[in-house]
Amino acid sequence: MAAPIDLHEVAERELEARSRYPWRLKACNSTACLSAGAGTTMQAMEQAVEADDLALDVQLIPTGCMGLCSRGPLVRLLRRGGEETMYADVTPEVGIDIIRSHVRDHRPVEASLLDQHMPFFASQERVVLTHAGIINPDRIESYVAHGGYQALEKALTTMAPEEVVEQVRISGLRGRGGAGYPTGSKWALLAAAAGDTKYLVANGDEGDPGAYMDRTVMEDDPHRLIEGMAIAAYATGAARAYIYVRAEYPRAVERLDRAIRVARRNRLLGRRILDTDFDLEIEVRIGAGAFVCGEETALMASIEGRRGTPRLRPPYPTERGLWGAPTMINNVETLANIPAIVTNGGSWFASIGTPSSTGTKVFALAGDLVNTGLIEVPMGITLRHIVEDIGGGIPNGRSFKAAQTGGPSGGCIPAEFLDTPVDYDSLRELGSIMGSGGLIVMDDEVVMPDVAKYFMEFSMDESCGKCTPCRAGTVQMHGILDRITTGTGTRRDLRDLEHLCQVVRDTSLCGLGQSAPNPILSTIHYFRDEYEALLVDREAVDA
Repeated sequence: MAAPIDLHEVAERELEARSRYPWRLKACNSTACLSAGAGTTMQAMEQAVEADDLALDVQLIPTGCMGLCSRGPLVRLLRRGGEETMYADVTPEVGIDIIRSHVRDHRPVEASLLDQHMPFFASQERVVLTHAGIINPDRIESYVAHGGYQALEKALTTMAPEEVVEQVRISGLRGRGGAGYPTGSKWALLAAAAGDTKYLVANGDEGDPGAYMDRTVMEDDPHRLIEGMAIAAYATGAARAYIYVRAEYPRAVERLDRAIRVARRNRLLGRRILDTDFDLEIEVRIGAGAFVCGEETALMASIEGRRGTPRLRPPYPTERGLWGAPTMINNVETLANIPAIVTNGGSWFASIGTPSSTGTKVFALAGDLVNTGLIEVPMGITLRHIVEDIGGGIPNGRSFKAAQTGGPSGGCIPAEFLDTPVDYDSLRELGSIMGSGGLIVMDDEVVMPDVAKYFMEFSMDESCGKCTPCRAGTVQMHGILDRITTGTGTRRDLRDLEHLCQVVRDTSLCGLGQSAPNPILSTIHYFRDEYEALLVDREAVDA
């Protein structure tokens, strides 16, 4: 058996190699920037470096997401000694100018400069995305040089499993997949479960429209997820783990498969990890793309090779999960928080955010904003701060109308609540949820019944059909919304719609059906006048 990786030696070697270059150019190669042409930009810069004989002066590093996706491709240029410059909208031509003007002639390309102190960056606090836009996700050495796997080493060599669970409990970390269940409590349940076989699952089935938080972690920092999973497995007694990834994320699957192979080769996975008695195998399982497979019981059915449909609970997965054995399912973002909690302690994490919603939250900021992209902010930040400062406000002279949080399971929050803290409890009080982290901002031109119809069409299409309330109820609700939005709906339709929402919410089998009415209920509650303005007044006929 090969010797395990020496983390400290690898980190020193990587840092020494890095110091040889006067210039280090980090180019975003995330999915968002690649869709904007980052691949050809990278090629153009590589060719310029070669043509100008600068190979010994410039280290080109493909990185993950730098956050401000609406201005991609993004490039960060670091000069030895501390000077750092960021460029936005880097076309191949701009990339060549950066090499020849800034690097060779020491003249920054003024037209493409991006202020790194702008509120979009300055207002964030990064825990999960601490390596975003910093490391090369394809090189374990890059991850290790930034402290990677040191939390796993600390847990395995200095902490008992119950001590790790206790630190997670102290941290107050709640599940980032939507429900917000206390992570430490879930870990304790699996740790206490009877049986020699236990499973751990990372839920990467991110299906909310516009959401790509988990995809970014899996693509751009895969070793962070692996490290978090290894710590979770050690703490709870699991020796087998799965990463469940939706089929629409082929880049994430490729990165994870490669990272798992490299981690196993370096004795960070497999048998006797880091020369301890701890064993763990991780395998990637690809989902068929069904939204319902984000629900934990449907997800387990899919991993087992069966149709992904939910089942009644109890028993809960920590009692009876994969193949009848105790199983713990954590969201990808939840697990990506674990290395920082182990390294810095649960109390450190609990000091961020609010007492009941600790830590940070990653959001995919989208919609009618000047700045859109991926952000990580402390829990309790106000919606106004996110929209007006980080997001840069509403473009084209329009005004803010609503923000949709929680995707198809969430609700729409109107302008009167812009100063609401973004945390689990505050959003729930407004009829919405945190969800996995999708946040869509809408301006005053948006028609709210149309928004409700869009999300209901999504839920209707994604219903697995197992239970009648969801299977038939979503179709009926969509039909009523279609009549209302096309100007043929009546007051009775509106009453029936509200009644149907209550029935589907109260009687559906799983979270998809139970939460599907939320966009309708919230928009009716806050924007009822828009619904009534579209109705045909036929009260006497329909009564």
